[in-house]
Amino acid sequence: MAAMIERPIKDVNTTVVLVTGPSGAGRTTAINAFEDLGYETIHNIPLVLLHRLITGPSVGRPMALGIDVRTRDFSVSGVFEIQEAFAQSGEYEPSLLYLDCQADRLLRRYSETRRRHPMALAQTPARGIELEAELLAPLRDRADILIDTTTLTPHDLKADITELFGSENSTGLAVSVQSFSYKRGVPRGVDMVMDCRFLRNPYWDESLRGKSGKDAEVLAYVREDSRYEPFFLKLKDLTSLLLPAYREEGKAHFSIGLGCTGGQHRSVALTEELAKALAADGWQVSKRHREMERRRNA
Repeated sequence: MAAMIERPIKDVNTTVVLVTGPSGAGRTTAINAFEDLGYETIHNIPLVLLHRLITGPSVGRPMALGIDVRTRDFSVSGVFEIQEAFAQSGEYEPSLLYLDCQADRLLRRYSETRRRHPMALAQTPARGIELEAELLAPLRDRADILIDTTTLTPHDLKADITELFGSENSTGLAVSVQSFSYKRGVPRGVDMVMDCRFLRNPYWDESLRGKSGKDAEVLAYVREDSRYEPFFLKLKDLTSLLLPAYREEGKAHFSIGLGCTGGQHRSVALTEELAKALAADGWQVSKRHREMERRRNA
């Protein structure tokens, strides 16, 4: 399931993200991702101390606060009270981020780590997962942002956090362009997808098979296809038309996915060229090559 935004996160005051969800859903990974983005991060701070944080001096940068059932004096109503207190302060713009995960995957994670569930120390992890889901249901229902981590790797979760929160302190629209393989499915959460499989495939040239779309020889090979130039120009024109409109609409991030068969040659080359063209036009652009990252990680 893709990340779902139910209301935009404003940038008027200091952004505060309350990160919660069931144990094992990836909260630590998310907090680390926020820290990499320059957020002030605090994990499992007692709720009573958060009130002091609100009345104390501003930290001068956005904050991400990890809250779970292990937090001292934790309660669902307490989390809502903290969120409301931040909002009422007039200095902070709070959002509730809920990291969800299906019970069978959580159970598998507990089996792999052999850890006890914090809500069922003397019982099975399955029972703890059940109890925690019941307790946290109101938080899930009222979350501003929900990310289902069931099928996500730590890298995928970090990428989602970066896309959702990485440009909070920047102006304008942040754009990401990523290549992918249709064999592994369309990436989650992309706003626009283009199929590049009609272009000539460097895979069938043995001298290019081991290279990627980042190599000049591969790009030259793809460009030799008579359909490349008109396709790229129309793609560039389309994005140039859409991006200003989405920016005016208040959208903070726009993601473009370019796919081919293996996610190594054609889609990579197009991603590199489109990202370069958009950056030259003044857009804040990031790029990602999903299949190349998977191979490096493997």
